[in-house]
Amino acid sequence: MNFRSLETFPNTLRHALAVAAVCLCSAAGQTALAQNQTDVPSNHPFAPVINLAMKGQQATQQIKDYEAVLTKREYIGKELVTSQMEIKVRHEPFSVYLKFREPHAGREVMYVAGQNGGKILAHEGSGLSSLIGTVSLDVNSREALKENRYPITMIGIRNMVSKLIEQWEVESQYGECDVKYYPNAQLGNVECRVVETSHPVPRRQFKYSTTRLYLDKETNLPIRCECYGFPVSPGEKAPLIEEYTYTNLRTNIGLTDFDFDRNNPAYQF
Repeated sequence: MNFRSLETFPNTLRHALAVAAVCLCSAAGQTALAQNQTDVPSNHPFAPVINLAMKGQQATQQIKDYEAVLTKREYIGKELVTSQMEIKVRHEPFSVYLKFREPHAGREVMYVAGQNGGKILAHEGSGLSSLIGTVSLDVNSREALKENRYPITMIGIRNMVSKLIEQWEVESQYGECDVKYYPNAQLGNVECRVVETSHPVPRRQFKYSTTRLYLDKETNLPIRCECYGFPVSPGEKAPLIEEYTYTNLRTNIGLTDFDFDRNNPAYQF
């Protein structure tokens, strides 16, 4: 195999808006799909992985909007932070509404491309912070990203799978890449196909030691990804860095501008 030579790896409202920047795993724009610009060697073990992920990407192009429950786990600082929220997403114009279940039940966050000065709107559900009312923050500000790995513009299943395709295209230029397939996996009551990629040795070009993508068998939609770092010491368990899971997914339900309007009486903005 003709892959590049390997290099050795060298050794509260603020929270509300930060956590709103869920999602996932990085894509260049909220509606942009990853483009297969990298020349993936046909004999590389990641070639069929990318093809499978692109089927998931294509499936997201068939949906205009969706509702789901998003559960995310992200390693922030020195802590694995878990949160769960109800999410509404519309692809054109890119629009997001979040209502937190835990922690901070009742917290609401909204972002609509081209509206509200391009900023996030958010408020707390209870407590003293809720008295402040609705505030707005720049999407990429320190406040909005304080406890999050990605801005809210990267949220959603389409961005999630696009980021993974970009990652695997880069990694396909190197060796030390292993693949496992789990064609009959289960996520709750949803039958899935799971693909797992891994790298046995830490290298500069590999961001994660192990990455898994879950595709709904019936729809091909991406509903979960997991990304693990490299163990600090030999024999230690690989640390979870990012995990995003979309459950109770309902697609093409006809979300309108009113579903992303701060004046909607169903919301508390």
